[in-house]
Amino acid sequence: MPELPEVEVTRRLISKVLLGRRIASVETTRPSYFFLTPPTELRERLVGRRFLTLERFGKYLLSRLDDDSQLLLHLGMTGQLFAAGSHSPRLLSAAKKRTLTANSQPSFTPDAHTHLVLKFREAGPSVYFRDVRKFGKVAWIAAGETHERLRELGTDALVARGEELFERSRSRSAPIKTVLLDQSVIAGIGNIYADEALFLAGVRVTRRARSLSRVECEAITDAVKRVMRRSIQTGGSSISDYVRPDGSDGGYQTERRVYARSGEPCQTCGTPIRRLVIAQRSSHFCPTCQR
Repeated sequence: MPELPEVEVTRRLISKVLLGRRIASVETTRPSYFFLTPPTELRERLVGRRFLTLERFGKYLLSRLDDDSQLLLHLGMTGQLFAAGSHSPRLLSAAKKRTLTANSQPSFTPDAHTHLVLKFREAGPSVYFRDVRKFGKVAWIAAGETHERLRELGTDALVARGEELFERSRSRSAPIKTVLLDQSVIAGIGNIYADEALFLAGVRVTRRARSLSRVECEAITDAVKRVMRRSIQTGGSSISDYVRPDGSDGGYQTERRVYARSGEPCQTCGTPIRRLVIAQRSSHFCPTCQR
C-alpha cells in the first residue's frame, strides 16, 4: 500500500503534469466503491476546471480547483496515478498477466482497471488513476466544505510529536504497531514504515502502547520522520504495485532494515529478523535490538 512517502513523491511529480491545466474531459469506469462522488457528478463538476494547487494530508491528495472546489484522491492499496506515456512494467503487468516491452508501454490504452482519466485542453499528457483492487478513492468537495475522511485524520506523520503519541496512547492496550497504523492517531504511517521506525527507535512491535514512556514515544516519532524523509529522498518503496508518476521505481526498498526480511540477519546485531502477525498485518522486528 502506498504510504506517506509514496504519496508525497506522487504529489511532487504529478503536480508538474496537473497544475495550471484545465480539464477538457473526464472518463470513468462504471459506478463502484472507488467513487465517493458518483462518476456522472464528477464529470459535471470537473470539466472546465483548472488545477491550482495539490497538497497532501497523510495518505490523501487534495487539489484545489479554480472555483475553490477540491478533488480528493486516495491511492488505496494498489492505486497508481501516472501520466500517459510513462514507462513501467508495474503499470501493465496486472492487466496483461505479463511484462510488456519498453517500446510497447507508451501505447497503453486505459483498461478496466483505469477508473479515472483526465484529459486537458492544453498540450501535454493525460493523467490516469489506475487501481486493480479498487480500494483507492476519488471525491469532489464543494467550495468551503471538507470531507469526513480528512476530519478523521490525526497529525501528519512528518510533523508528529512524541508528546502527542504519549497522550493518545495512555488508554491503549493494543500493541504500538497497531496504534501507529491508526490514521486517527498519526496520519500517513503504514506497515512498512511502522516496522522500520520501531526498529530505529528500539521498540518491539508487540509492546503495549500504554507501557511506553515519553522518551520512547519521542524516539518513535523521530524515527518515523527519519525513515519517511529518507524514503521521500529515494523516491518511495517499489515493492509491489507502487510506481512513480513518470513510471520509474522508488529506491527505498533496498534500505529496509526489517520489513519483509524475516529470517535474514539483523544488520546491527546479526540476530535473525522475526515476523509476527499483528491485527492481521505482517510485522517484522529484531528480537535483540528491539525491547
